[in-house]
Amino acid sequence: MRDRAAPAPARRPGYSVDVVLLTPLDRHLAVLLERTPESAVERWALPWRLVQKFDVPLEALAQRVARDSLSVAPAWMDQIAAFADGRRHPSDAELSVAFVAAVPVGTLSAPGEDAAWFPVAELPPLAPRQRAIAAQAVATVRERLDYAPVAFRLLPPIFTLSDLQRVYEILMGHRVHKASFRRALQSASLVEPTDEWRSEGRGRPAQLFRYTGTRRRRHRRRAVRFDLLGLRG
Repeated sequence: MRDRAAPAPARRPGYSVDVVLLTPLDRHLAVLLERTPESAVERWALPWRLVQKFDVPLEALAQRVARDSLSVAPAWMDQIAAFADGRRHPSDAELSVAFVAAVPVGTLSAPGEDAAWFPVAELPPLAPRQRAIAAQAVATVRERLDYAPVAFRLLPPIFTLSDLQRVYEILMGHRVHKASFRRALQSASLVEPTDEWRSEGRGRPAQLFRYTGTRRRRHRRRAVRFDLLGLRG
């Protein structure tokens, strides 16, 4: 008589809402992780909450998860996907709905002992489903760079073009040619100058710019052509 297969671990009812909070840290893209209970398999996890009632919109739930972790609302958030792949999640839920969110650089104090920022290329061990969620979040942000204002949501309302280029390079994962980058910005009408300037070292002060949004792009819906931006060694 053949042995019966061991029963699969019981899944908890409901679903989890997971949020990947991203911010520039030095010259890296970083994600916020929270410390897990000592009984957990992994020491760190993405912010998540188990949901057992279906009477609240998903985005509102994700915003709540983000605010609980940051104490402020993120500057931008978008849904990534739903994950029901059978991989292990800290909640043991069968389904996880994942969101990615942008946190402006320099706007938050350092997290306490229960949370920390990690470069996305150096994440500690995570539950298998959450590792897949984090990877998909970074891929989604890079895919949406040419039509979603992700880079601008990682900056304060006014910024230098050097600040903006640095954020784009962090998100893209490589450096770009300065002149090509600025030509692409001008072509897409993404920024406009302000009357403010900022001193940067011993050189000439740098003019500050702001994101135009759709206000000046009503009749010009061209995005930044990243395929035309040359690499710089």
